[in-house]
Amino acid sequence: MNTPIIETKGLSRRFGKTDAVNGLSLSVPPGRCYGFFGRNGAGKTTTIKCLLNLLRPTAGTVRVFGLDPRQDEVSVKSRLCYVPDAVAFYPWMTVRDTLNYLASFRPKWNGEVEASLLQRFELDPGKKTADLSKGQKTQLALISAIAPEPELLVLDEPTSGLDPIVRREFIETVIGAYQSGDPEKRTVFVSTHLIAEFEGLIDEFTIIEQGRGVLTMDADAARDRFKRIRARFAQAPPDLNLAGALDLRRKGRELELLCNGGSEELLEILRAARPEDLRCESLSLEEIFVACKALTQAAP
Repeated sequence: MNTPIIETKGLSRRFGKTDAVNGLSLSVPPGRCYGFFGRNGAGKTTTIKCLLNLLRPTAGTVRVFGLDPRQDEVSVKSRLCYVPDAVAFYPWMTVRDTLNYLASFRPKWNGEVEASLLQRFELDPGKKTADLSKGQKTQLALISAIAPEPELLVLDEPTSGLDPIVRREFIETVIGAYQSGDPEKRTVFVSTHLIAEFEGLIDEFTIIEQGRGVLTMDADAARDRFKRIRARFAQAPPDLNLAGALDLRRKGRELELLCNGGSEELLEILRAARPEDLRCESLSLEEIFVACKALTQAAP
């Protein structure tokens, strides 16, 4: 259990002169829901393809379950399920045919979970996959990934084809139920730019920007560290030394600060100026992601 489920060291993947992934190091412990956050084109999908041996790294090492996916591809892939951002099925098969076909490759398949999800998503087992909408194909892919109850669930923008109601139900119910079945052994690695939708599930995350890891933190620790402070004064805010703030905005009689640590020191400075109102709150993971743009811009 001490072996990371996913581990990369100095992972790089170059396409021509472009570094899609550049020196990325990750360590994903078992039993966690791990967020892999980044804008479109940041290198998320390229990283995942290197994990699955769909792309060969230009440099660095990749380990999944402690194994090299290039040398132990069957062993690695038999223990995980992957839902890509764009899914496709044999068009002549029905939903039922597709699930039976995929189940034939798996040593374990939970029929009760399959039936429950078919009902929840209102998928017709007799409908041909060629006649499914993009969202329905995503739903079918999610069922086929969760029913085998793998040790690792790799999701690349898994909710992009779902409508808002189904997205929320999938995230809160389906992923939660998957992990709760055997929490110490079931790991979720989810790549997404829709961070707010996974807020309550993410245990740890890495933010990637232009192929490089910008920030890796435990989610609760990140909320403790990144804060928003709002202060309102009776008159225009005084000139204060607030250099420790990540971002500072003035609007009329109000100040708003974003902090990357050091919030107590900034609060003391503001209290000394006797504001009418002073509040401090944790940033959400999505707000932390946005704030990291300021971190990268400020970096030398």
